[in-house]
Amino acid sequence: MTETSHSLPAIHAHHLTELVQRWQVDPAELLDGLGVTQEDLTQPDRRLEISVFQELIERARTLTGEPALGIYFGMDMRVSSHGLLGYAALTSATVRAGLNLAIRYVPTRTTAIGLRVVEGTDTAALIIDEHVDLGSARDAVLFAFTMGIWQIAKAATGQAVGGEADFPFPRPAYMDRFTKYMPGGLRFDQPVAQLVFARELLDLPMTMSDPAAMQVAREHCERELQALGFGGDIVSRVRSVLQPADGVGYRTLEEVARALHMSERTLKRRLATQGTSFTSVLDEARCERAMVWLREDKSSHADIAERLGYADASAFSRAFRRWTGMTPAVFQRQGRS
Repeated sequence: MTETSHSLPAIHAHHLTELVQRWQVDPAELLDGLGVTQEDLTQPDRRLEISVFQELIERARTLTGEPALGIYFGMDMRVSSHGLLGYAALTSATVRAGLNLAIRYVPTRTTAIGLRVVEGTDTAALIIDEHVDLGSARDAVLFAFTMGIWQIAKAATGQAVGGEADFPFPRPAYMDRFTKYMPGGLRFDQPVAQLVFARELLDLPMTMSDPAAMQVAREHCERELQALGFGGDIVSRVRSVLQPADGVGYRTLEEVARALHMSERTLKRRLATQGTSFTSVLDEARCERAMVWLREDKSSHADIAERLGYADASAFSRAFRRWTGMTPAVFQRQGRS
């Protein structure tokens, strides 16, 4: 998929035009020359290319003089901002069920960002994948996304999720104004963007759980997903069978292909069409789980190496450094600071 094919619902741009009015910025000035009006942005099926949204963010920052617009945007985010996907998640039985829906159906909202959950012993991580170069708008988008998740989780469960948020860029100077308002801790210059929280929160009930309503919304999302051509995402299917039931090590290419009822050659070809390989998917899965276990600080590096399928701690340490640019020990020290 090319970068220009990435888009998101125009309603998010509409919310941005509402936000900038707090700084006395006219929405027409923000939208000038982009070929859309504020009314256009409220149309249910209207979408904007990510490049247009990036330009809107930069214009909004310039016109308002406020570099931290992403944080304000996230603070204002509501479940209704995400259409039927948001409604399906909100009416799910538990946080885990709602996140599983969000992970599967997020392509119906945007293909620029993906989600996945990695569970450790006591903690879990909601990882935010960037599928497109967000450029200078990266901090705004990731702050908005993270703050939005925090806000929606509290509204959906009646309980603050807390935890810590990791960001893969340096700490912006403007963060000093907002630290005391953050629902959880913040870490910068990290390998990935993610929210790390207590694993037990995954089983919290949703305050608006409604099985019948959830099913209707889910079926609509499924139809939309299939219409967009994402129903057969091979990477997600590989991930779903990569780890055996005992949770120790990972399946081989041959074992995964057998579990997915296809030949190794077909599996490799289908992964290649998505710009990846079995080795890349496996390394990514190992890295994500390693980060969760290292942050929990309850297992030795040798134990983690064995659970990930490495011969010894040295082999694991070399692989982790290749993935993240730092050793497991340095990663743990950063988490404690």
